[in-house]
Amino acid sequence: MNIVGVDIGGTFTDLVGVIDGRIVSSKTSTTPADPSLGVAESLRLADCDLPGLAELLHGSTIAINTVLERKGAKTALVTTKGFRDVYAIGRGNRIEAFNLFFHRPKPLVARHLTFEVDERLDPAGKALKTLDPAEVAALTKTLLEAGVDSVAVCLLHSYANPAHERAVGEALRRAAPGLFVTLSHEILREFREYERTSTTVLNAYVGPRVRDYLTNLENWLRGQKFTGKMHLMRSNGGVMSLAQARVQPVSMMESGPVAGMIAAGILCKQLGIEQAIGFDMGGTTAKSSLITRGAPAVEEGYVIGPAASGQPMQLPVVDIVEVGTGGGSIAWVDDTGGLHVGPRSAGADPGPACYGKGSDTPVITDADLVLGRINPQRFLNGGMKLDIAAARAAIKSKVADPLGLSIEEAAIGIATISDTAMSLSVRAVSVNKGVDPRETTMIAFGGAGPLHAIAIAREIFIPRVIIPKLPGAFSALGMLMASWRQDFVRTLVGRLGKLDHALVEKVFAELKADGEAQLARDGIPRDGASLVFNADLRYVGQEHALQIPIDSPAMLTGDITKVRELFHVEHDQRYGQAAIEEALEIVNLRLVLTAARADTIAEQSMAEAWVPTDTAAETTRKVIFTDPLKPLDARILWRPSLPAGFAFEGPAVIEEPNSTILIHPGDKVRVTEAGHLIVDIASVGAQS
Repeated sequence: MNIVGVDIGGTFTDLVGVIDGRIVSSKTSTTPADPSLGVAESLRLADCDLPGLAELLHGSTIAINTVLERKGAKTALVTTKGFRDVYAIGRGNRIEAFNLFFHRPKPLVARHLTFEVDERLDPAGKALKTLDPAEVAALTKTLLEAGVDSVAVCLLHSYANPAHERAVGEALRRAAPGLFVTLSHEILREFREYERTSTTVLNAYVGPRVRDYLTNLENWLRGQKFTGKMHLMRSNGGVMSLAQARVQPVSMMESGPVAGMIAAGILCKQLGIEQAIGFDMGGTTAKSSLITRGAPAVEEGYVIGPAASGQPMQLPVVDIVEVGTGGGSIAWVDDTGGLHVGPRSAGADPGPACYGKGSDTPVITDADLVLGRINPQRFLNGGMKLDIAAARAAIKSKVADPLGLSIEEAAIGIATISDTAMSLSVRAVSVNKGVDPRETTMIAFGGAGPLHAIAIAREIFIPRVIIPKLPGAFSALGMLMASWRQDFVRTLVGRLGKLDHALVEKVFAELKADGEAQLARDGIPRDGASLVFNADLRYVGQEHALQIPIDSPAMLTGDITKVRELFHVEHDQRYGQAAIEEALEIVNLRLVLTAARADTIAEQSMAEAWVPTDTAAETTRKVIFTDPLKPLDARILWRPSLPAGFAFEGPAVIEEPNSTILIHPGDKVRVTEAGHLIVDIASVGAQS
């Protein structure tokens, strides 16, 4: 079966496919004005015959960029009378207590576009005040007169009973079929009003833009006689159908980055690595995720943007920490003479100064080029020649001259500051979670990841870095390995040992029915799906809960000894203590529904024996590692020509069609039987 995965990033669009049993790949610049053009170009470069494709998997940053750039639809919010300002008030905690410029998340919906309906349900879903159809009709007219493009409906306790919310939605969709309507119960059936409202608003805010993009892309594909299936990468590490992505675009927020972490997890399983840190550096951002026993962690709470001022999203998301430091991140000097890198990016247009598109703003890629780390003739496999003179001029005018430095000193300063910033994301998924980095391995990928990963690993004492095959398009490769996945949740509050068995069985049955209905909609056989139930449990009096696997309703309503033991072990592992005498309560019941891919060619490709595909003579060139006055003679190696078992010691630069790998002095490298590069960090190994 011929399949391709296409990952649209802020700077580049990557493609990896399995065509007639072989792996193909391509990399091209993203077109911000119309991202589908990058998809078309990547397919052309990989020589993909669209009528011959059975499936196209796709990941994109369009949803998250719409939020970060605040370029979403004109959105209205409908909520229960008396709760109009829940979304604006948010939480009372102040995450950055000593930040004088701290501000709360700014709502994506203006207050004058927030409307109330006079209805009320209690927490069990019983109607205390019935919805008036006449009021709904009047509200519908008001919304249409306001000229909104999208509406988010989030009524109090609709997670328990969606009847009122469904009635509002039906009226809106009937009166204005073109209006993008998001009902909170269709996104998640879970308590916490602020987070549920924020998630619903996010879906409505990005909905029209994502829907239009997906429709345009599908129309183009169908026009090219593509008749196969199209799946979208979800933030939870799975994939979903095109139809579902159109109505639940909020599920695509981190669709691209998570695919790379999925592939990194599979690589860890193949290599027998217990705990690793996936590190992905692209053109706009750098991402890190902790991978344990072959799987990245999935968290239920996530924030789009800065932790203190971003937009909360209460959906399962692969736990990724992201910083605004990528190859295109801009270097700039503040009014006090301080050098900064990012978070603003030059993106794909105009891109770094060295791209020759007229930019005079220096970025990390310009610095790497000036330091001799990038070959200007081999960038993108020679498809894009880099202008080193333009890079030097940009660094000189914007950084070196203002700081009284040489161009090389300024360039090493840019590289060092960016490495330090990126190391913070790696610390956040390791040290901050009680994991010793010295006991992990880093899996480095992304177009710029292998160029900076080893310096970051050395800074936080990670002893080994693995550079997989196809590192520059690793996220696109990961899409070919991702399972179909859906997450369902129901709020169910009660103390273990005192729950009503009939109620628990009813919630189990509802979740199972929802899951089977989704399987039917997406045409997935029931016998090929896996259903896993989890309960969100906590000690009575706690605020947040831990997920514990549950086999049946009896585990919650009968003998609860096993559940208590599982919870105490998890609590002790997570927080270093367990209050074994305390009572437990459940707050949510969850269903994770997955269907593994029928084909495993992409996964097998990472383990199959490596055979050199090219030949190239080894050369040397001057490369600056730490001292701008003392460049070193580095070996220049072409990765496609290195045989399995080949070993050497740095300094060196390993070049390949979609990435560049910087090997520091003393670091030891070997090529595995499958063609992956294992780098043992010299100073870390000595200290360990």
